[in-house]
Amino acid sequence: MTDLQPAIEVKDLDCGYDGRVLLQRINFSVGRGEVFFIIGGSGCGKSTLLRNMIGLRRPMHGEVLYFGRPFTDTDAKARRELLKTFGVLFQSAALWSSLTLRENIALPLQEYTALTAREIDGLVRMKLAQVGLTGYEDFYPSAISGGMKKRAGLARALALDPAIVFFDEPSAGLDPVTSREIDDLILQIRSARGTTCVVVSHELESIFRIGDRVIMLDKAEKGIIASGNPRELQRNSSDPRVREFLRRDDEPCADSAAGSALLG
Repeated sequence: MTDLQPAIEVKDLDCGYDGRVLLQRINFSVGRGEVFFIIGGSGCGKSTLLRNMIGLRRPMHGEVLYFGRPFTDTDAKARRELLKTFGVLFQSAALWSSLTLRENIALPLQEYTALTAREIDGLVRMKLAQVGLTGYEDFYPSAISGGMKKRAGLARALALDPAIVFFDEPSAGLDPVTSREIDDLILQIRSARGTTCVVVSHELESIFRIGDRVIMLDKAEKGIIASGNPRELQRNSSDPRVREFLRRDDEPCADSAAGSALLG
């Protein structure tokens, strides 16, 4: 491993279900410390690609590497070690409803570390403070708002201080102000620790505001039709599908004050 090694490399990946290919020959890399977006319309395979990257589904073909180390085809011990290097914020936050926020966030620390109960409790408090949830340790998920659930899910994703964090539609179901707060948290995470952030989203406000680079998937092509800085793609892409997606009339323009206007 070297400092020049990409955080993530996806090589010739085919993804699908029950023998049906949804994405084929997907190739891209994500640099260390990037805020990298996977974008595209509904049904294009964004979340499917994410699930294949993090090991929830096995690719039909190809491989995923983290910091130059193979993840797709490796033994159980090596895979377990690689799992420690990334965290995931799922679209629904995926908190255990029968556990308090304290207990939810403690789970990965109990599973992957030899820390004492007291040490774990201290880390849980610190992670909740990091996402603005100090004082909510003993609340159950049913007692907090959707935005707070996303924050708690992010605290759990950050429990092991991962080098990479994946976000699956982090703004889904949130109001514009809370969505912006989640964007700010992503930038804070990147700034504080140089964390690589991979975001699955179709929200232009977030894409233009915090995205360093994007790949755009297309359902008909079953693959990547654009890659680059979102503002440059919006201005210069020769593909009408890319221009249409990035210039939607009901979304803020990339040239507008860094996308700072809130959606109405």
